[in-house]
Amino acid sequence: MTSHTRSGAVEPTGDPQEATVPDETAQIVALQEQVGQLKEAVTSHAVVDQAIGMMVALGRVAPDQGWAVLREVSQHTNIKLRNVAELIIIWGQKGDLPPDIRATLEDTLDRYGPTQIPGVPPLG
Repeated sequence: MTSHTRSGAVEPTGDPQEATVPDETAQIVALQEQVGQLKEAVTSHAVVDQAIGMMVALGRVAPDQGWAVLREVSQHTNIKLRNVAELIIIWGQKGDLPPDIRATLEDTLDRYGPTQIPGVPPLG
C-alpha cells in the first residue's frame, strides 16, 4: 500500500518489510547485471589489449597506432572491434585469418607503419 505526500512523492505505508523486499530484490538483480557487464568489459579489454600488442610486435607500430589499426579494420570489415581482436589473437596462435580481414589488416598496417625501432638502422 502507498500514500501520497504533499510534494507528490509516493511513500509506502503498512509493513516496512513489504516495501523494502522488492526494492532490495530489484537492487540485487541490477547489481548482478552490472557485475556481469563489468566482467565482460574486463575480458573484452584484455582481448583488445592483446591484439594491440600483436600489432605493436608484428606491425612495428606504436600502441596508439595499434589501436587505430584495429579500429580501422573493424570499421572497414563491419566486424565488431572485439571480434577483430579475437580473430587476430587466433591468427597469432594458429596462423589462420580470413582473407578479407588479412587484406584489410595489411593495407591498414602499411599506412601506419612500420615505425622505427630504437637502435636499428632505418629500412632502406
